[in-house]
Amino acid sequence: MSQSKNADNPIVDPDDIGHNISSNPSIDDILTARVSRRSVLKGGFYAMAGTMFGGSLVACSSSDPAPVASGGEALALSFNPVAKAVADVLSVPAGYSAKVLYRTGDPINGLVPAYANDGSDTDFANRSGDHHDGMAFFGISSNGTQWDSTVSDRGLLVMNHEVVDDIGWIHANGQTAATDKPTGEIDKEVEGHGVSIVEVVHNATTATYDLNLNSPFNRRVTGATVMDLHGPVRGSAMAVTSYSTGGTQTRGTVNNCANGETPWGTYLACEENWAGYFYREDTGRDAKEEASLGRYGIRASTTGRYNWARPTAADATDMYRRWNASVVGATASDDFRNVANTFGWVVEIDPFNRGANPRKRTALGRMGHEGCWAAPAVAGQPLVFYMGDDARNEYIYKFVSTANWDAADVNGGLAAGDKYLDSGTLYVARFDADGSGVWIPLTLSNSDIAGYATYSFADAADLAINTRHAADAVGATKMDRPEWGGVHPVTGDVYMTLTNSVSSSSGRGRVTPLDPANPRAYTDADGRANGPGNVNGHIIRWSEAGGDHTATTFQWDIYLFGAEEDAEATNINVSGLVADNDFSSPDGLWFSNASPGLLWVQTDDGAYRDVTNCMMLAALPGQRGDGAQIDITSSAVPTNANADQTVTTFAGAAATTTTLRRFLVGPSRCEVTGICETPDGRAIFVNIQHPGEGSNVTDAPANWTSHWPDGGTARPRSATVVITRDDGGKIAV
Repeated sequence: MSQSKNADNPIVDPDDIGHNISSNPSIDDILTARVSRRSVLKGGFYAMAGTMFGGSLVACSSSDPAPVASGGEALALSFNPVAKAVADVLSVPAGYSAKVLYRTGDPINGLVPAYANDGSDTDFANRSGDHHDGMAFFGISSNGTQWDSTVSDRGLLVMNHEVVDDIGWIHANGQTAATDKPTGEIDKEVEGHGVSIVEVVHNATTATYDLNLNSPFNRRVTGATVMDLHGPVRGSAMAVTSYSTGGTQTRGTVNNCANGETPWGTYLACEENWAGYFYREDTGRDAKEEASLGRYGIRASTTGRYNWARPTAADATDMYRRWNASVVGATASDDFRNVANTFGWVVEIDPFNRGANPRKRTALGRMGHEGCWAAPAVAGQPLVFYMGDDARNEYIYKFVSTANWDAADVNGGLAAGDKYLDSGTLYVARFDADGSGVWIPLTLSNSDIAGYATYSFADAADLAINTRHAADAVGATKMDRPEWGGVHPVTGDVYMTLTNSVSSSSGRGRVTPLDPANPRAYTDADGRANGPGNVNGHIIRWSEAGGDHTATTFQWDIYLFGAEEDAEATNINVSGLVADNDFSSPDGLWFSNASPGLLWVQTDDGAYRDVTNCMMLAALPGQRGDGAQIDITSSAVPTNANADQTVTTFAGAAATTTTLRRFLVGPSRCEVTGICETPDGRAIFVNIQHPGEGSNVTDAPANWTSHWPDGGTARPRSATVVITRDDGGKIAV
């Protein structure tokens, strides 16, 4: 997840701003058992010395051989690990090549001039957006009209553009800070958000992929694109605006972070930190509306994140007024008081049908959606989608469709989405102290929701719009920023990254109590991050009862604990990480389909930045329960009266460089996020987001923190990289 500037804090991650004021237990309150001493997890470790070569895209090698075993999996990692680095380059293993494919501002057709990258460029509706993030590859059938999951040499690359850089690289002198913001800047920034759909084609001569600028599929979905509301919120009075007096449409999608794909071949973009885009005045709201707005962080503001609601006085059209969520008219049909209720959704896009409006699927709940990941589709059974609400102390969800899966719906487009995504049951997770868990239905028939004193739900639309309140009502477990998830294609276990939680106002251990699913609070020994808190994050996983993803109970453990290699082993570096696989703040997580059992982990980190840039690791995880029950002691925990606290939890098997190793290190100050592959597994696409973070566009280029990918004195740009193996084999195995 990207970071942003504001007047109070030069670098603020919107995910770090918590809005959960509920008293949900964070299951420390239900701990009843302790073991006398931790069970030590043991594993074999060995270090590999890496050598990095110069250039903006480099390959790294090691003198040690690759291992031949894989911890019980049928696969084995076949590359030598990449060393940690702080250079302004992208490093991959020896024997691999990385090509920059698609950068911020690159044209998506032959009618748009090349990107000057000096702030003068316009027409981002026909250029790549900014901050590349979640991404998927859709093979194109031989008749050139629809999805074919077996085709690798030609496909549509569909990706999110989470934000435009707050540094203002797309403007000549950065963003205008004044209230009267030029509409030209607003238009450029709105167009820079959204989704790209571009065709990529395998080049047999170069053995890599190129963009097809002549493809009829190439298009942008932006912050201004017309979108239809579907599911329980469609037609609700709570979705009425002066643009859509029937409450059936809205315009635009913003802050799309991670993503998802459907079994029928459409793309799911997910709206994450959308709440900060709106300006509103602190008048005209009743207590219930204030409770709803406050729970999502839509508080009275002078500007909103980009100041889109406050253009120059000469232009007051509703294209700009729509970012003003204030009560200014007599009724909701006269203003945009409800506009925020039309954001915060999973957005379904058919990449093969450019004439179809994207649809916001409101049955999946309104939250800070990080992504939406499908469990394997089983004929005759409901479909299941897992989701995380990426903010501190928020929850993990799943959606179970009412309709049973029928493979005849493949390539059914948005009509199939109507069938499977507009009706179903949304659940939220409670992780219990004994290693079990419960999926709690968020329905009006749930007595905890019907009788919730903090917020009174009027109907199903109200429940969907105020999903966070519903999850508070049923006592869901507060988590340390749930981000990317995925389902292991062999074991069926579900994995989700919990990036970190360090904050004086809502951090783990400082304000939010420790619990078995979020068991660590410590201060970075090197002083680079405030503490105590969950400085380096972890990855949780669970097995659904009976291997059935529609089940309402599960068993869980913690697959990996992020940590620095030299951190104290008993309570911090619990997974036994070493130089070739230590990491901090896991964010992206994605399972390969071509190599079942191969897991990719990407990081978005500031705590380890003095030692290494963000990275991507390849893993061969075992399965839930392959480790042990352990105790973790956190020292001087503020929520425990500044006393030590020992929490019993469940840890997966210790990592080794056989089962986990670093594959890629990104350029300076970037986030590594977004990954997909061709069906044959011989190419992966990886997104590099916001290199150069922490710079000031008006400073001399020599003072910028990055010039990647163009080098020299160029402004840095987010970009998609395609990685291939020099011998033509599958990636990583």
